[in-house]
Amino acid sequence: MTGTTFPWLKGHGTENDFVILPDPDGTIHGELDAAVVRFLCDRHAGLGADGVLRVLKGTSQRYVEDGGDWFMDYRNADGSIAEMCGNGVRVFVRYLADAGLIDDKPVRVGTRAGVKEVVQNDDGTVTVDMGEPTLPGPDSIVVQASGHEWPALHVDMGNPHAVAFIDDLSEPGNLCDQPSWSPQEAFPHGVNLEFVVRRGPYDVDMRVHERGSGETRSCGTGTCAVTVAAAQQAGQALPVTYRVGVPGGEVTVTWRADNHLELTGPAVLHARGEFDRAWLNGNSDAL
Repeated sequence: MTGTTFPWLKGHGTENDFVILPDPDGTIHGELDAAVVRFLCDRHAGLGADGVLRVLKGTSQRYVEDGGDWFMDYRNADGSIAEMCGNGVRVFVRYLADAGLIDDKPVRVGTRAGVKEVVQNDDGTVTVDMGEPTLPGPDSIVVQASGHEWPALHVDMGNPHAVAFIDDLSEPGNLCDQPSWSPQEAFPHGVNLEFVVRRGPYDVDMRVHERGSGETRSCGTGTCAVTVAAAQQAGQALPVTYRVGVPGGEVTVTWRADNHLELTGPAVLHARGEFDRAWLNGNSDAL
């Protein structure tokens, strides 16, 4: 990291919140040290967030072959790298539009889970083509939390999810603690765990423990995984559209006839400022 200060913004999608670091040419933050990410996301010593969205030009990034028009370098709150974030990519595009870096046309955003096409809607929401889900198996996954256990479906949205249907959203208890799963080898790099209650034929509510962040107010890829699991459970034919309620609001997910999932929801920017690199000295873990 170079320079004495750097700009930042805060934004959220259904209260899944992020620190945004504009770094178009990849020269401000270098390799973006994991300890710095942890410090920025700390809700007491830093700025506070579920993750960091680093904004890179698609041509400047070096992490995947196709960086799209812009590349979203996403880091979880614990500093680990994540493949994709459905709420984050909407906030990412809201920043690009607010900064005058894109027009009203669809924008191709590169992620470690591939390029996602994103559209800004007239009502202020943002729609993301999240791509195709896969159901890797095994069929016998069980998740455990707060003394309970449930069967779960493995849905991959470019990142791994285990979706469990439950009777009451209070049953998993404190999801800041990592729930467990078996077989352990099903998710060697960890997993996002969704706990879901069906409210109607095309209506569900959920809570989520996000890998690397703990319980969050929402998870965009998670709402897509839940839609897939709910439609599979009900034997519903495509296309199908679900309302998915999360603690931070609600989104709409459409599983299209071409097997792609579209995620539509809000994206809000609510703060900006300058961070003095000297303040990092106040956190020894970030040195």
